[in-house]
This record gives sequence, structure tokens and C-alpha cells, in this order.
Amino acid sequence: MSLIVENVSKKFGEKQVVDNISFEAREPGVFGLLGTNGAGKTTTIRMILNIVKKDSGTIKWDNKPVTGQIKSFGYLPEERGLYPKVKVSEQLLYFAKLRGVSSQKAKKDIENWLERLEATQYINMPAEKLSKGNQQKIQFIASIIHDPELIFMDEPFSGLDPVNTDLFKGVIYELIKRNKIIIMSSHQMATVEEFCKDIVLLKNGVTVLKGNLKEIKRGYGRNNLIINCDGNIAELAAEEDMATYNQSATGFEFKIKSEEQAYKLLEKILSRRLSLDKFEIREPSLHEIFIEKMGEAK
Repeated sequence: MSLIVENVSKKFGEKQVVDNISFEAREPGVFGLLGTNGAGKTTTIRMILNIVKKDSGTIKWDNKPVTGQIKSFGYLPEERGLYPKVKVSEQLLYFAKLRGVSSQKAKKDIENWLERLEATQYINMPAEKLSKGNQQKIQFIASIIHDPELIFMDEPFSGLDPVNTDLFKGVIYELIKRNKIIIMSSHQMATVEEFCKDIVLLKNGVTVLKGNLKEIKRGYGRNNLIINCDGNIAELAAEEDMATYNQSATGFEFKIKSEEQAYKLLEKILSRRLSLDKFEIREPSLHEIFIEKMGEAK
């Protein structure tokens, strides 16, 4: 199974929302569809789902053009799609039956998923009575209750506290082990970096970066130095021509020209017998790459 998007474009009136984008998701795992608000991510997802008609290009699933809403697709939208007055059990059963799941199987699966997401106590409550995070749990179950092969997750961790975020992450890892392909759109770059092997980054509907995330980061080089140390580190770093840095509650982060430059600073720290908790040379984070690309001219 694979998803192939080739030269897809979409206009709303005179506004070019998606402009000739292409990407492929050919293996089980998570593919990152990234960009700022209004970059065209949600429109792209909705074109793949055939909710919105594309103007041009080709979208294929399993080497066949996507011409209708496919039951093997699942969609967790950013905005809530629940019926506020309807009980959780009733609407999950409704969504399952829409996807061709029998009532008997749906009831069993609903019970299992509610237990897995620690939400069994909400089964007879209307959605409007639930917190934002618990509504997200129910929305999530609705998106996967039919066991889809391709799952779209638009800001999946929206409204979740750290405990429930970890709960969701655990389920996503389970889905990957079951050979699901997941297209994830999120502004939480650390989460994307945790899950995604490949990404495409959109700006104003145009692709500004795409490919394997590890290879993208490797191309930037190891130009970040993280230090957590006692003493006046900024002064020592300035002696090594390392004037550009950010300071946080846990230490300093410097931009370096070479690893040799960083190790010269380390020699100074050690020669002064300063207490050193952390010394790490690393590639830029996806967050840093995202900020750089969004700042570049179109």
C-alpha cells in the first residue's frame, strides 16, 4: 500500500491555496505534512480524502486514483466533528456503521478503545459534557474504529495534557506496528521529530522542503552546541569567537563554526575545573529548520 500525490494544485477563487505539490508515503510509519497556518496542509488532506476536489494533479492509493471517499482511510480533523447532544456510545456506533462495520463488532471495538484510552466512564455522556481533551479521545476513536490502512491526523495532540499525550503516542506506535501509514500535520515540531521519517514542508501552498528528516538534518551539519555548566560560559565562549547564543534556565546554546571550536571551549571549561552537567554537539532541531524555512522569501 502506498499514497502518491503528484503535482496537485487547488485554488479558491483567485487564491492559490495549494501549488503543484508532490510527495509519497510508501511505507508503514508516520509522514509529516508541515507548515504554518494557511500553508495548505488541511486542504491537501481534504483533497486526498476527496472532500475537496483538486484542480489538477494525481492522487493515488495502492496505485489506483482516488476517486471517492475510501473506507480504508481514517481522518482525525483538527476541528471537532462530534454531535454535541448525542451520547458517546451512540455516535461511535453510528460512525462505525457508516464505515461498514457490523453493530456487533463495532460495540466490542468501541468498548476496547474506550478502555485503551481510559475513557470508559464517558460512554453514556453527550459529547458537550466532555473536556476538550476527552472529546479528542472520542474523535480519535471515531477516526480509527473501522481499522483504516491510511490515517490522517491533523493536530492529534490538541487539547491533551502530558499524561494523555503519552497515551496517544502509545496508540500511534501500536498503529505503526500494525503497518498503518499515518499522515500527521502538527505544529509540535518535537513530536513530529519523534515520529516522522519523511516530511514535506509547505509555505503559502508551495513545497519549500521535503525528504528524509535524518538526511535533511545531516545536511545542515552539527552546528549547535548545548552546554549546562557553572561559571561565566558566555565570556569563555566569546574568547573562541562564539558570540551567538541563547540562554535558558538549563544552560546555553551556541552556534558553532566547527566541532574543533566547540572542543577548544571544552578544554577551557575542564582546565578551570568548572562543574559541567551537559556538553552536546548536535544537528539543528526540526523546530529550528522550520523557523529558518518560514523566514525565507517565497
